[in-house]
Amino acid sequence: MSVGSNLSADGKVLTISINGRFDFSAHQAFRDSYEKLTPTPGSIVIDMVETTYLDSSALGMLLLLRDHAGGDSSSISLMNCNEDIRKILTISNFEQLFTI
Repeated sequence: MSVGSNLSADGKVLTISINGRFDFSAHQAFRDSYEKLTPTPGSIVIDMVETTYLDSSALGMLLLLRDHAGGDSSSISLMNCNEDIRKILTISNFEQLFTI
């Protein structure tokens, strides 16, 4: 598991990449990828092209990110989700909270 992040040159878009399993072992690295940025970027993209697994702790981490980014006014996209991850997100009604 690894978490990578990349801030656009203009500082407006943060892309966070999750490689491998997205579970509690990623908690600190995931938080570190966005918490120390000031100001919070206007748009956040979670790239899951290399994500192989997602559990309930990852869902909680996504909710914490959403709260940090401004809750209902945040702009967070979950991109490149495989079929299994998309199914978990759909069952959890995350399409109501994030752009998938």
